[in-house]
Amino acid sequence: MNDELLVELQSLEALLHTNEVRQDPEALAALLHPDFEEFGRSGRRYSRCEVLAEFTDGACLPKVQAESYEVSLIGEGVALLTYTSAHAAEGPTRRATLRSSLWVLSRGKWRLRFHQGTPVHT
Repeated sequence: MNDELLVELQSLEALLHTNEVRQDPEALAALLHPDFEEFGRSGRRYSRCEVLAEFTDGACLPKVQAESYEVSLIGEGVALLTYTSAHAAEGPTRRATLRSSLWVLSRGKWRLRFHQGTPVHT
């Protein structure tokens, strides 16, 4: 179950990294839980409305490189996905970020309830 869940949630998370989804309000909204919130890498707190407004403004965002995905089933229909990411355009001085995403299964679909990015200091 965890291997299948990891593949599914990793795929959904990867969709959130694409400009196609980020620039499509309906596609992005479909992946975000109604009570979604985020603590960004910067330390800023974002509501669902703020994320939808910021990401769907048409700006092209840098490609995200993500790796080292792991998943833990927290409870019935609740999973924690963790991984490391960086923007591809940053070259040899990558700004790595530890990521954690809390996914909730609702009406047969996984939706992102909470996301946090924590800078990795090297």
